[in-house]
Amino acid sequence: MVSTVDMGLFGIFLLVLLCPFFIKKVEEQLEAFLFLMGVSAVTIASAWHMELVMEAVEEPIMKGIVPAVLVAGLIFYYGRSHAQRVMNVLLDKVPLKILVFFVVVILGLCASLITAIIAALVLVEVVSLMPLDRKTRIKLTVVACFSIGLGAALTPVGEPLSTIAITKLQGPPYYAGFTFLLDTIGTYILPGILAFGILSTIVVGKKTTEKQVDVVASGGDTLRDVGIRGAKVYLFVMALLLLGSGFKIIIDTYLIHIPSMILYWVNMSSAVLDNATLTAAEIGPSMEMSQIKAILMGLLISGGMLIPGNIPNIISANKMGITSKEWARTGVPIGLVAMLLYFGWIFYI
Repeated sequence: MVSTVDMGLFGIFLLVLLCPFFIKKVEEQLEAFLFLMGVSAVTIASAWHMELVMEAVEEPIMKGIVPAVLVAGLIFYYGRSHAQRVMNVLLDKVPLKILVFFVVVILGLCASLITAIIAALVLVEVVSLMPLDRKTRIKLTVVACFSIGLGAALTPVGEPLSTIAITKLQGPPYYAGFTFLLDTIGTYILPGILAFGILSTIVVGKKTTEKQVDVVASGGDTLRDVGIRGAKVYLFVMALLLLGSGFKIIIDTYLIHIPSMILYWVNMSSAVLDNATLTAAEIGPSMEMSQIKAILMGLLISGGMLIPGNIPNIISANKMGITSKEWARTGVPIGLVAMLLYFGWIFYI
């Protein structure tokens, strides 16, 4: 029977999913809105405790997310003119579409070693230097974040989801080690990264004029922008952690008992929830390998559909000023097509 607590949490989930698309103020202040929803979810679930408060305060820093954003922001702030010169030289020698392809594929492959955070920070700086209009730049960023989100899961270094999965499966019968996810889902992820690289060449239009390139290059951050972005990312990460903790009751009560073929689609909820929390609740050593693959791939693909889906999305959207609607216009169609293709591959091929 659905309790009043469950109904309240389902209501919050719907607010988190829908409000950014229909209320402009929410879209403009997404970090604060998600933080408020996270606080509300934990309050409704009666899940407040000192450990959670300390974790929410410390995690954005301890995981290196905020420090990486700040340090990278400073590096690119002082080195932007040099980076623009390098980009101009590359564009003189390499066609834009080929350059874009290699950026998306290489960052996807490297994300498991340099972390998804660093890969996303490099992505937004490189894309901002390219001679692209805003619409094309947004599409390219979304596609690249799908690639980074997939690639980061290949090792426990890349992102929290992979770290938790390895930890949960390190005992019998799987004895998961450093290369476990590469061996297990690498056959799905590596072609996916290549496919997103090809897709990136399709979404990229013609070069802009030299005058337009100068405008793009001159639109860099100020030091104040770097600091504000760090604060927003801090609040965003706190919000996702609180949302995950608040929704743990729903996850434990409903999700973990769902068959893997259905859970694959239900895990599209990771587009607005912390996929690390879902991984911690759903993955276990008693599961068959086919179930583990289905859960992980469902979480990884759907994580690219909306801004809250994973850290690369959050960092990229914040840096480039991409709104929830703008992200969803590209992310949702791509995510749904990818989910369908992988569903057939995982369950029927």
